[in-house]
Amino acid sequence: MVTVTMSGVGAEDDIPLCERKTVTDFCYLLDKSKQLFNGLRDLPQYGHKQWQSYFGRTFDVYTKLWKFQQQHRQVLDNRYGLKRWQIGEVASKIGQLYYHYYLRTSETSYLNEAFSFYSAIRQRSYYHQVNKEDRPELVVKKLRYYARFIVVCLLLNKMDLVKLLVKELSEEIEDYTQRFNTEDQLEWNLVLQEVAAFVEEGGVPALEQGMVVGQLSLADALIIGNCNSQVKFSELTIDMFRMLQALEREPVNLATQSTKPGPLEPNEKPAKRENPHKYLLYKPTFSQLYTFLSASFKELPANSVLLVYLSATGVFPTGRSDCEGPYDFGGVLTNTNRDVVNGETLQKRNQAQKEMHCLHPGDLFPFTRKPLFIIVDSSNSTAYKNFSNLFGQPLVCLLSPTVYPKSMQDFLLYGVFLSLHSSVLLGFLTDQSQRGSLFTLFLYNPLMGFLSVCGLASMRYGLWDKAQELLRKVFHDIGQMITGSRVIDQAYLQFYGDEFLRLLMIRFIFCCTTLRLHKHFRETRSFPESYPPLPKQEMVESSLLQKHVLDLAAMLDVQNLFSEGMLDNY
Repeated sequence: MVTVTMSGVGAEDDIPLCERKTVTDFCYLLDKSKQLFNGLRDLPQYGHKQWQSYFGRTFDVYTKLWKFQQQHRQVLDNRYGLKRWQIGEVASKIGQLYYHYYLRTSETSYLNEAFSFYSAIRQRSYYHQVNKEDRPELVVKKLRYYARFIVVCLLLNKMDLVKLLVKELSEEIEDYTQRFNTEDQLEWNLVLQEVAAFVEEGGVPALEQGMVVGQLSLADALIIGNCNSQVKFSELTIDMFRMLQALEREPVNLATQSTKPGPLEPNEKPAKRENPHKYLLYKPTFSQLYTFLSASFKELPANSVLLVYLSATGVFPTGRSDCEGPYDFGGVLTNTNRDVVNGETLQKRNQAQKEMHCLHPGDLFPFTRKPLFIIVDSSNSTAYKNFSNLFGQPLVCLLSPTVYPKSMQDFLLYGVFLSLHSSVLLGFLTDQSQRGSLFTLFLYNPLMGFLSVCGLASMRYGLWDKAQELLRKVFHDIGQMITGSRVIDQAYLQFYGDEFLRLLMIRFIFCCTTLRLHKHFRETRSFPESYPPLPKQEMVESSLLQKHVLDLAAMLDVQNLFSEGMLDNY
């Protein structure tokens, strides 16, 4: 049922019938668009037939709504009282549609479309009058728009615009918190501070002539975030966002984008998928996670790889077991409606039973029938080093440290960190766990991880370029170590042919060597591990790689933090 409210001078009976019909039609389209948009959250994200037709219908209604308000603006202004922020809301919803379509297809053309609508909102000042109204919920709409726009710009590497948007958002948040007595001030300030962590990627080493590697390609990636304390930024945790960007190629030029709303026509779509398809799961239940795993496994093309990234609170076994099977080491937390404290539910259970709200290593065994690449960033990541390759398919697990040295907290929380595209300094959060994992930071941007572990508060732009140049040489040498090794497990070589997986493996090895040379990292629990194990002397303890790390430390004048020779801790 559509409720129509007329505005303007005089009684409603004095309004011409054609204008009354215009308002009625607009209200119908507006109501229908909201119904369809709200229904998107109930759609399964796996498969294509289940959601594409619904998205198409939603796009169609929003296209009609957008054109209708353009064609009848004067009548809607006079008779309906249409506000500019309401037009902005429609444009913002269309931008969100494109963004979520991009998340489901990984085609950056849709990301460009989202950018065009978000950009138009800013250029046309649709939300400008919101601050003059005494309605905090309208201001929150504006703040959420800014957060979504920043996410899109980050994914498109538009860092100059990001800085402008962050400045504007900062001013909007300050005005919002001063005018209204709100409880979400801290949350919005955290959003601002977290933007500082998102910076551009380094280059991927090319395959060289004579390298014998596999022909597998990364097709699907499940990016799962379930850390109890980590800040959520526009429906993604910091670690999820970093991994999402680590699996993105350079975006296409904006000049090639389509200008009309709605799904691109077949002849407008890229000739091939430029990026792997990604499922983003924030705090999924075990049932949800397994459903997505199964759907992705089912649809995985031939000669393709499924990547599973787990950023989650660790769940540890409650008692000793007589055997050591794939369900005896715990795993990572899956979501439950019950209260959770440090990965353990408050509800008591039989200690002989296994935690059911947990993804155990054994839960992933059925999916090793196809090539599987796993990354676990958790306080119980080592549960996954007890993996078994039952079916002989390529299988690799990259595992984070389970603890970080207490002495590192002073470094990781020290001062401020720079925005690497300018001299502007942005603040860190006061809780290291809130602003993402050091391990995932290394996989996303190794130089930023190196700076963080060294506690550097600022860095000249020119020095950043020199350090990146050194890292390119380091990565080239690590690549040659991998492909030239005679003892490395063949799974690494099978995956090396894919540029995304190649870069992740190279960054992982760089992270391993850096932390092993760092004087504050003394325990084996503070070092990353892998399954199958990497050859120690040829890789992470290589004298050449140690020299590279020490050269980078000397360039940044932090060589006092690193040992000249690696201790035999691994």
